[in-house]
Amino acid sequence: MTEKELLKLKRTELLEIMLAQSREIDSLREELAETRKKLEDKRIKIKEAGSIAEASLKLTQIFEEAQRAADLYVENVKHRANRKESIRKLDSKNTEIEISQNKEIRGDSFGGKEEDRESGTGEVKP
Repeated sequence: MTEKELLKLKRTELLEIMLAQSREIDSLREELAETRKKLEDKRIKIKEAGSIAEASLKLTQIFEEAQRAADLYVENVKHRANRKESIRKLDSKNTEIEISQNKEIRGDSFGGKEEDRESGTGEVKP
C-alpha cells in the first residue's frame, strides 16, 4: 500500500491493519522460535551422533583388544596342552625304557626263562 492510500484510510481501518500486522508478527515470532528449537535439536542430535560414533569406535577397540586377549589365552592353553601331552609321552617312553632296562638287569632278556635270583649266579632253574 502506498502512503497516499494509507492517508485516505479511516482510523478503524488503520487499526485493523495494525492488528493484522501485529498478529502476523506474533505468528512469525512463534515460527521463528519453533525453527530455532528445531535447529537446536538438530545440533544436539548431530553432537550426540558424534558422541555415539566416538563411543562406537571406542567399543570396537575394546572388543578388538578383548579378542586379541582371548586368542592369546586359547593359544597358551593349546601350547600347555601340547606340552603336557609331550611330557606324558616322554614319561611313557622313559617308563618303557626303565622296564626294559630292569628286565635286562634281572635277566629277563635270556629267552624269557627265570634265573636263580637268590643265588645271583645266573643259573636257570629247570
